[in-house]
Amino acid sequence: MKREIIVTDYANEITAAIPRGVLVTTKNGDKVNCMTIGWGTLGTMWSMPMMMIYIREGRFTRQMLDASGDFTLNVPFGDANVKKITAYCGAKSGRNTDKVKDLGLTLVESDLVQAPGIAELPLTLECKVLYRQLLDKNAVPEEIRKAMYPEHVDSSNPMANCDYHYCYYGKILKSYIIEQE
Repeated sequence: MKREIIVTDYANEITAAIPRGVLVTTKNGDKVNCMTIGWGTLGTMWSMPMMMIYIREGRFTRQMLDASGDFTLNVPFGDANVKKITAYCGAKSGRNTDKVKDLGLTLVESDLVQAPGIAELPLTLECKVLYRQLLDKNAVPEEIRKAMYPEHVDSSNPMANCDYHYCYYGKILKSYIIEQE
């Protein structure tokens, strides 16, 4: 069952969870992929509720997002202990493994987007990508460039590497908490 919520009522929970790790879930055809992110912005853009997420150029999730045009943001809520899930989804690529199957995650069909929600991370935002833009490496402050985008580290490093991030502006179409019956 899904209990619909007003996203702004849960803004503190969502923004506090992001640095600890939340999942972005995408679906293209029959393939579902989820990836842990630690950067994101919840706010208002163009007078619409928006979730901005940041995905590195070389990530499989970026390919999935570009093909599908939508995603869910899956946030731990309540007493859910998801460290194993977020650690695995942050270290493995959906290009090489089926993370949903490996972890035995419970997919919940979304109402307005292709990407499913994940019951184990029940606070769910269904988002449609309205805009995306690659960060301008020349505009990133040098100290951040050196720390987050070292030129000598290739894309295989999941944390700091030479790939810059795309910012995806996802219009929040629906928000709810998945309640297990």
